[in-house]
Amino acid sequence: MAAAAPAPRAALPTRKMAAAGGRCWPRGRGAVLLLLLAAAARAAAGGLLYPRETPSRELKELGGLWSFRADFSAGRAAGFAQRWFQRPLRQTGPVIDMPVPASFNDITQDPNLENYIGWVWYEKEVLLPRRWLQDDLNTRVVLRFGSAHYYSIVWVNGVQVAEHEGGHLPFEADISSVIQGSPGTPCRITVAINNTLTPHTLPPGSIQFMNDASRYPKNYFVQNFKFDFFNYAGIHRPVVVYTTPSVYIDDITVTTTSSENVAMVQYQVSVVGSALYSLSLSLRDQEGKVVATGEGPAGELKVLDPNLWWPYLMHENPGYRYSLEVKLQAQASGAQLEDVYVLPVGIRTVHVTSTQFLINGKPFYFHGVNKHEDADIRGKGLDWPLVVKDFNLLRWLGANSFRTSHYPYAEEIMDLCDAYGIVVIDECPGVGIKTAESFGNKSLQHHLAVMEELVRRDKNRPSVVMWSVANEPASQLPPAAYYFKTVIAHTKALDPSRPVTFVTDVNYALDHGAPYVDVICVNSYFSWYHDPGHLEVIPVQLMTQFENWYKTYQKPIIQSEYGADSIPGLHSDPPLMFSEEYQKALLREYHSVFDKKRKEYVIGELIWNFADFMTNQGTTRVLGNKKGIFTRQRQPKSAAFVLKERYWKIANESSCLPPITKSYSHFL
Repeated sequence: MAAAAPAPRAALPTRKMAAAGGRCWPRGRGAVLLLLLAAAARAAAGGLLYPRETPSRELKELGGLWSFRADFSAGRAAGFAQRWFQRPLRQTGPVIDMPVPASFNDITQDPNLENYIGWVWYEKEVLLPRRWLQDDLNTRVVLRFGSAHYYSIVWVNGVQVAEHEGGHLPFEADISSVIQGSPGTPCRITVAINNTLTPHTLPPGSIQFMNDASRYPKNYFVQNFKFDFFNYAGIHRPVVVYTTPSVYIDDITVTTTSSENVAMVQYQVSVVGSALYSLSLSLRDQEGKVVATGEGPAGELKVLDPNLWWPYLMHENPGYRYSLEVKLQAQASGAQLEDVYVLPVGIRTVHVTSTQFLINGKPFYFHGVNKHEDADIRGKGLDWPLVVKDFNLLRWLGANSFRTSHYPYAEEIMDLCDAYGIVVIDECPGVGIKTAESFGNKSLQHHLAVMEELVRRDKNRPSVVMWSVANEPASQLPPAAYYFKTVIAHTKALDPSRPVTFVTDVNYALDHGAPYVDVICVNSYFSWYHDPGHLEVIPVQLMTQFENWYKTYQKPIIQSEYGADSIPGLHSDPPLMFSEEYQKALLREYHSVFDKKRKEYVIGELIWNFADFMTNQGTTRVLGNKKGIFTRQRQPKSAAFVLKERYWKIANESSCLPPITKSYSHFL
């Protein structure tokens, strides 16, 4: 990229910052406590309840066209120097229309924007309901972003209201004091977003300055990173403004247990705005019948003959959820206030043994996929037709699970997982952690904060059965031991109800992080990246892999990635690499070993990948990664039919119901 280095503001790298980094790793309880306190301070404060309309809460969606401007100035600092946030963006210079939610990279014909690194600016003027804008101390107005990549600063009418580090997770700000008292006045929302990756971000990266004037233009630099998907950026998920009373339900935490014909729903509710309030709770089934009630900020609800939350293809009624209505009554400023929030609740348990993964006490075998939030034109932007198509394909395939490789997915996607019974391994953006610098204190502090935000967002989801704190880190490096011991212990402290893992591609004898996980998740690409073209090595190498890992750790194993690239329509017999026949043959070699080992301690298989996806340009990538069993446009390759036949067969073998194909025939 021919431009000056990004401005040294907030999370941006400079030459000095790129050379610095935490290279010492503290020991002892005191050091760990300092890191945890720092992480808590950096994580988003308060609850992260998904915004829902209720009798006490209103919501306005701000999707559509926003004004947009990339800062192409030397140093990328013009927007701050000229204070673009203090006046309409169109008055600062040329702007274009930009859809939200969407990545900005593929929207225009400008290659400089497609690969842009630095600050971009978004703006939208909205008229909010007059009743929200009255100088009323009893109404709270909140601006919420589902996610923005990666560092965001938000102003409302020129006043800074939020600053957030990291993509893929929501953040919000109370804007009541900024907008109230001026009814009828447009509300101008300005957002500056920077997509620069440093050794201490998640995912990490680095800026490389090309100083050879005989080969590169002046001030030329590139963004480097160690992950294999395109670094899309922008406002990727919905932006909303919603209201609550001034005394409001800030957070709800639910855990569930069950035995025989009784289930217990433990709850904790946090309230902000007053210490004088009362809480009542009602748990309703899907017919609207109240099955349990409670009072107070913490307690337990007893449910007789509960409908448990079961995974897809494991029960004739998967994804069953109750509705927990929480009602708050409070006094404030001489007025009686009421706040209502309704939380979907699935009753299910998770337990891990040395050989099994149990859901509701029954053995569960992961037969699913890895995915990406990726599609033509919109990049990583949330797109409802695409989301619904993907879930229909998953159910057609007979997939019961996926991993959110390699970052948290949109809350709207997670809602459908809960509703359809699709089991999720919920992964944070810890991908590409390859250098010792990225295992230092500064990185660890940010990683802990990200896990806090992720657990806070998804802790109540029945579909989420396990947390993944990283993908393919350099866990053979000595500092990885302390790093992952700390991150995993912190995640377990945040949520003791779920197992924790990370996904490794390191040799079993060298991995310093594996001792701390509950489930071994291993990626391998035998006869692709290793011994390419030699399908005959797969049975030996895969069997050896499983036996070595299990002998060392005595923990259940998921084959969390395997696969091969295939170009749609490219055929070869005998099978040759990149042909559809080779992809099918490779899968079948893996499956023959899976079938032996799933009788012992292998508890899952997740294909890489559900669909083709975009990557950086390179000599090994032809318009992206082609390991999908579907094309990027969601058309099946031959391998999709191999997996479909296999997954439905496994489902029928493992189900305690009559032949599953009868209950789910509309997906066949």
